[in-house]
Amino acid sequence: MSKKRVLIVTQEMEPYTSLSIASKIARKLPQYVQEHGMEIRVLMPRFGVINERRHRLHEVVRLSGMNIIVDDDDYPLIIKVASLPGTRMQVYFLDNEEFFKRKQVFDDAKGKPFDDNADRMIFFCKGVLETVKKFGWAPDLIHCHGWMTSLIPFYLKEAYQNEPIFQNSKIVYSVYGESQEEHLSDRFSQKASINNLQPEDLKAYQNGKGITLHEGASEYSDALIVGSEEIGAPVKKKLGKVKKPILEFQDEENYLPAYLEFYRELLAT
Repeated sequence: MSKKRVLIVTQEMEPYTSLSIASKIARKLPQYVQEHGMEIRVLMPRFGVINERRHRLHEVVRLSGMNIIVDDDDYPLIIKVASLPGTRMQVYFLDNEEFFKRKQVFDDAKGKPFDDNADRMIFFCKGVLETVKKFGWAPDLIHCHGWMTSLIPFYLKEAYQNEPIFQNSKIVYSVYGESQEEHLSDRFSQKASINNLQPEDLKAYQNGKGITLHEGASEYSDALIVGSEEIGAPVKKKLGKVKKPILEFQDEENYLPAYLEFYRELLAT
């Protein structure tokens, strides 16, 4: 019997970045799941704060060279890889000089969110799916961590719904307390309408008052995990209404076996 394939997509991961609880979970979870018999691949952004020499990143030439279109502009996608210390696992980094060279993650040196965070998110989410296609590696389960990954469930169910490599993929989205949605461009829906989608297709990501990333991702995912102990009231309300598997928040002592069992239950259906 072949191993189940699990793709972890995260906006942060120790030891490369350490912004929130998501970075800790994204570090420990892939190793734990791999040690329990599943095949793992991890993708994250190559933010400029990541020291390439210290972490021994190097470009994967056979995967690089694609262009990702964001708001009618082409941006080169560079793929880099590093071995995660203390494991037999590699992490793939999506890089682009315009989006990720800067020495901050989401906010500038004065704490102001970058004006192009929406473009960076769209580039990353589309880049992830194009990279997996280029891998030729069909994931059984895709687990997204962080608001920067929140468009992936939507893209999989709409823009990439006919891609053979994703036909049997279950999508899990972890809801965390952090988000940048209040700072995203008012042209978010237009920019995120890739591959012939229309802005109105993103209605799940809007509530009439603004952008709702977690709620939109929750709508298009097959299952949800509450990753933070504290999440916003609108997200709680949304989770209370969805009719799909939800794993409630798990403390540090219990989340690894709980996540693994949740995976197994989803993969068995």
